[in-house]
Amino acid sequence: MEFTHLDDNGSVCMVDVSGKPPTRREAQATGCIIMMPETIALLGRDALPKGNVLAAAKIAGIQAAKQASNLIPLCHQLNLSWVEILFETLPDRIGIKAIVKTRESTGVEMEALAAVSVTALTIYDMCKAVDKTMEITGIRLEKKSGGKQGASTGYQPRTSILVMSDSISRGTGIDRSGSLLREGLEAAGCPVEQLAVIADEPAEITSTIDAWVANGIELIVTSGGTGLGPRDMTIEAILPKFSRRLHGVEQALFQWGQGKTRTAMLSRLAAGVIGKTMVICLPGSPGAAGDAIEVLIPGIFHAFSMLDGEGH
Repeated sequence: MEFTHLDDNGSVCMVDVSGKPPTRREAQATGCIIMMPETIALLGRDALPKGNVLAAAKIAGIQAAKQASNLIPLCHQLNLSWVEILFETLPDRIGIKAIVKTRESTGVEMEALAAVSVTALTIYDMCKAVDKTMEITGIRLEKKSGGKQGASTGYQPRTSILVMSDSISRGTGIDRSGSLLREGLEAAGCPVEQLAVIADEPAEITSTIDAWVANGIELIVTSGGTGLGPRDMTIEAILPKFSRRLHGVEQALFQWGQGKTRTAMLSRLAAGVIGKTMVICLPGSPGAAGDAIEVLIPGIFHAFSMLDGEGH
């Protein structure tokens, strides 16, 4: 049996977020329901036939946020950390704000919008017996934070990529990892000044790193030479140059890699600082390059203000 995708005119699919690390995310949405002042007065006195309107609407909004994936076909099912529904009572309308938080691999915009929508619909349902003029309007996303957008500091360091591979340097292999790293960095607004491919020779590795550090390159990402083979010499060549190890960066990369591939535990990846240059040594596989982009960007950019003494 052969499985095929529908063509572009008929395809629907969820976005694959399995490659994204969980981060703290928040979204806020607002809207309002317009009604007669007399209805507002009845609501304020809890004098409507169905009882306490805002209490019921708040519960409905929270439930809607939790059920967004059941209401919207391609919405991801998320574990929500917190949902809050707030009201502002004005002479002719009730303002609604929903705040939703999670620690997941994708955002909670739809959950916040669903919460506002169902909150407004519940108010409508509970007031419709006395007010036929009501109008739900102005539902929109006010702001979102978290993920790559929330973590960015806006600073992009001078960057170079060094690929260590005997076969690629001889022209018998194709560089995929270096290209993936370049694409990921440049997509994050961080132009790569150089991408060099050299053989697994310690002297060539150290001379290239030394030249880039002397030239003021702020971020060096290496690919290859971190395994257990006899020619895997990247760590031996670079590690003695570190003035500081970045164990948190190493742990984040290890943890993410092992969550996908059991053999990631055999990698000898490393991260550290040489002067004011950050060096991150990655395995040579395209998967490791993709993982590094997901884990490091854009949070790693914050390190460079710290290296300049600006603090957190």
